[in-house]
Amino acid sequence: MNIDPAAVARASYDAYVRKDRPAIEALIARDFRFTSPLDNGLDRETYFKRCWPNSEFITGFNFIRMTGNGDEVLVTYEALTKTGSKFRNTEILTVRNGLLTNVEVYFGWSIPHEAPLGGFIDKPGA
Repeated sequence: MNIDPAAVARASYDAYVRKDRPAIEALIARDFRFTSPLDNGLDRETYFKRCWPNSEFITGFNFIRMTGNGDEVLVTYEALTKTGSKFRNTEILTVRNGLLTNVEVYFGWSIPHEAPLGGFIDKPGA
């Protein structure tokens, strides 16, 4: 049976919003790896300890793009939080046999952007 990787991706984000740990556990492979600017190849157990608690702060996702390419899904979203703030991330999810095996997260910016249109934010010491 062919399982659409984008459907698996959507189900994982839905589980995150619903705080449905059993649902997300059923979607994450035993050999899962999670990488972000702050995390380097976390295994499944460490992901659930370190990252899953963040689901408490997320109230929704607005998908900007979700594009499949074989077993990979490229997702850009704006996440909505309990405080009413938003942020944008892009992720590459790898799905095999209906399970997430790898997630790479690329952090985005706050919405609205902190820099003025056409401008930038000076880094201290730059």
